[in-house]
Amino acid sequence: MVMRLILRKVLKTGIVSQAAPEADLSPRAREQTLHAEILKVFGDAVTIRHVDAGSCNGCELEIHALGGPHYNIEGLGVKFAASPRHADMLLVTGPVSRHLETALKRTYDAIPEPKWVVAMGDCAAGCGMAGGLFGENYASLGKVSNVIPVDVEVPGCPPTPTALLAGILAAVSGGRQ
Repeated sequence: MVMRLILRKVLKTGIVSQAAPEADLSPRAREQTLHAEILKVFGDAVTIRHVDAGSCNGCELEIHALGGPHYNIEGLGVKFAASPRHADMLLVTGPVSRHLETALKRTYDAIPEPKWVVAMGDCAAGCGMAGGLFGENYASLGKVSNVIPVDVEVPGCPPTPTALLAGILAAVSGGRQ
């Protein structure tokens, strides 16, 4: 009986929701512009070697988002390599923990010239949590530039995939951030 009353009221009232809001295309337009610039600068391809130097994995989630259909980083010719000998760029996340110092230096040395280094996130750049919470202490060397030269720092905790794309483009185009 109650169900019948509810159904009658639904049929009598009809659809009362608002029209869907217009889509904000400005972030998507920015991404498309970045994609076009990256294709122009990279030409055929660029290969990245990622090193987690002690991060919380927040930055890694954003890196994985780049591989999805929305950002389609591989469609731009950007690929990730398991070996630093096949890489053009080193992408480092997290504050450099002392036990990873040697591994990070060896990875950097193994990448052939010319090479670029991008420090991703506040921890790798030495600001935010890395500057305050981690910093330099018995377990951490702090920011990546304390261990190896850095071309571009991408701030954020974690930075968005679009910010990472912009950082990669800045590194390859020769600009320092």
